Amino acid sequence: SGALRRAGNEEFRRGQYGPAAELYSRALAQLEAAGDASAEERSVLLANRAACHLKDGACSLCVADCTSALELVPFGIKPLLRRAAAYEALERYSLAYVDYKTALQVDCSVQAAHDGVNRMTKALLEKDGVNWRQKLPPIPTVPVSAQTRWSIPSAQAPGASTPPATAPQGERDETAAGMERARMLKEEGNEFVKKGNHKKAVEKYSESLKLHKECATYTNRALCYLTLKQYREAAQDCTEALKLDPKNVKALYRRAQALKELKDYKSSIADIKSLLKTEPKNTAALRLLQELNRA
Repeated sequence: SGALRRAGNEEFRRGQYGPAAELYSRALAQLEAAGDASAEERSVLLANRAACHLKDGACSLCVADCTSALELVPFGIKPLLRRAAAYEALERYSLAYVDYKTALQVDCSVQAAHDGVNRMTKALLEKDGVNWRQKLPPIPTVPVSAQTRWSIPSAQAPGASTPPATAPQGERDETAAGMERARMLKEEGNEFVKKGNHKKAVEKYSESLKLHKECATYTNRALCYLTLKQYREAAQDCTEALKLDPKNVKALYRRAQALKELKDYKSSIADIKSLLKTEPKNTAALRLLQELNRA
């Protein structure tokens, strides 16, 4: 099956997607017949065949192969990205959004996933209006063991067959528990924000960030600091968020708001201009830019 897979890869590189899919199918059949197929090998072949289907515009077949690949090896980055692309082509934007978001949890350095999330956000906003998030299917929580971004330099990503993280089992469980605790604390912070208690929310977000540095927690805390008129702290949190996700729209917007209050208009305008590169039609940002140009 290894030889068939290599032959399939060769055909794929030459743009012969039909023959490549055929070779991957034969390799899969061989593995099944031998009965000693590892989940990894079968998952890779399915993801490869899915790529052929995607190139040929057979989006439903691509979705089916990616789904099978992900059942064998959950949270594989290649099948997630390919299924997202197929869903996008089928105009099933909310499903594509969920897959792109899941891929980002696995590896936050994958630009294709950031771009996909931005495109789907726009599409869903147009389709479902401002409450589009309420119609989304749930986004799965990726366990720490499947998050490649911590253990593997991103030069290899996406889709190089990544070795499993080598953290000893005990430590990894502890971080999984830590991540879960961090998530709970963040949720508690969000609840306090909804009640308008920003001071309490800041406490919860701060505890959460001690356990797990996450972009959204920083941008949430920045929002609280803005409300509490602690503009320097707000700007600092946005800077931390941008280290984790350099194009984060919320972080750029909130830092611009903080810098405007700190009367650093030049830096504030620079942040809005960066944001508009990602989302040229962001009305809040365009409005803030108008105010800044008058300042």
